[in-house]
Amino acid sequence: MLNISNRLTSYLFILPNSMVLAMTVVEAYAGGREKLNPPDDSSKLHPEVLSLINEGIAQNTTGNIFIPKDGGETEISGSPTEKAILSWAVKLGMNFELVRSRSKILHVFPFNSEKKRGGVAVKLADSEVHIHWKGAAEIVLGTCTQYLDSNGQRQSIEEEKAFFRKAIDDMAAQSLRCIAIAYRSYELEKIPSKEEDLDQWSLPDHELVLLAIVGIKDPCRPGVKEAVRLCTEAGVKVRMVTGDNLQTAKAISLECGILVSVEDAVEPNIIEGKTFRELSEKEREQVAKKITVMGRSSPNDKLLLVQALKKGGEVVAVTGDGTNDAPALHEVCIFLGCTVFRLKTPKNKYVT
Repeated sequence: MLNISNRLTSYLFILPNSMVLAMTVVEAYAGGREKLNPPDDSSKLHPEVLSLINEGIAQNTTGNIFIPKDGGETEISGSPTEKAILSWAVKLGMNFELVRSRSKILHVFPFNSEKKRGGVAVKLADSEVHIHWKGAAEIVLGTCTQYLDSNGQRQSIEEEKAFFRKAIDDMAAQSLRCIAIAYRSYELEKIPSKEEDLDQWSLPDHELVLLAIVGIKDPCRPGVKEAVRLCTEAGVKVRMVTGDNLQTAKAISLECGILVSVEDAVEPNIIEGKTFRELSEKEREQVAKKITVMGRSSPNDKLLLVQALKKGGEVVAVTGDGTNDAPALHEVCIFLGCTVFRLKTPKNKYVT
């Protein structure tokens, strides 16, 4: 076990997507209460519902789909979550290029790790405008006032919100990452025509119409549970900090052995990022050592946790695989990459 300055070290592991295998959509609700079984069974979807889902997925994505002309295997690129959703849409019958050709992107709100969602405004051939949002299911659901039913008709969502919340909770309890897809119509004349004004325009994110909720399986790679066990036996405190909601974070951490039992899943052992960030600096220092899992966290929450642990005399290591982890990575004593272990020295040098 690594020892620095003759004192026992402790680590914070912020576990990246590299700990999981390819993500796949394993549950889906679309057309109101309709649960697709299997999740890519498009035969149950009204054409209007399917068309809007395809439009929202094809246009509101940072991923891409390439279909070789020689009939080779379809290639899907993007983040693990994007790839899972695009793969699901392809199985539903989406023609990526055709769908994208039917509308023009006017404005994009890139996925934001603070707001946990991303959106896009598109103009159709008849000058109709659709605004699509995709993101953390409970957050997107909170902005919806209607949903499309199995007949493709808009219905008030108020009486159905409890059903959708339970569906999200049930999927999260199975360690599924829950994503909601929603849209709304918008008036073209309300959208700024000048580029400089458009850059400052806020994409409307209220009065949305729910299209679908999907549950994405995020399976642990073989060996992760064993690695966590070995770290724990060596005196290394393994913590998981994630943007997933608490239910999903709890289920994944139990699956990977980060949480030992359901009885451990109580505050402050498991905590939401918002709760942690709203504590005073002194309170954060007291709570930090007790935290095993933090859900719905922002990049700044990770940074606050690292800072609190360091102030408590801990030597902190972080794994990270994206720009969202950058603030915390700059603060840590040790950075563990996916394939290379590197020690950050006081002179900002990395020792491999």
